[in-house]
Amino acid sequence: MIRLVAWTLVCLTLSWPARAALDIGERAPDFTTPAAMGGTVFKYSLADALSKGPVILYFFPAAYSEGCSVEAHYFAESMPQFEALGATVIGVSGDDIDTLSKFSVQACQSRFPVASDEKQSVMKSFDAVLKTRPEYANRISYVIAPSGAIVFSYMSLNPTKHVEKTLGALRGWSETKK
Repeated sequence: MIRLVAWTLVCLTLSWPARAALDIGERAPDFTTPAAMGGTVFKYSLADALSKGPVILYFFPAAYSEGCSVEAHYFAESMPQFEALGATVIGVSGDDIDTLSKFSVQACQSRFPVASDEKQSVMKSFDAVLKTRPEYANRISYVIAPSGAIVFSYMSLNPTKHVEKTLGALRGWSETKK
């Protein structure tokens, strides 16, 4: 009986309507937080990244979970396409920086940084806290223009579509800039 109730709750959570908190055109909240790329820890600044071009900001629940590892792999494999459009990618979770330092090498293949948000200040400012498990980030991806405006957002616990959706939105935004 307990399993049935737990399974019902999981199904309801997965079918809950997905909606990102920040609307298209809204300004992305600025943040600076510890991040790691290729095992090297540094301070990541969204403002600094936006000064170089558009940013793909994606939130993920937990390093080394199956879905998060799959999603990081997809982003890593697609980095040449993002870079060709002048964009950078940053993943954010509530994991500690030591865990993310290792994750940046293994799952992210040292191709893009992942940032630690243990206090959840970044997650909260982007309304990316998982409602049913508030200790984790929800799986939300944003495309942010260099002006700081949100161009696109996508929320789904399915990790396999975030790269496709953000890359498509980035291409569409890039076309409007030509």
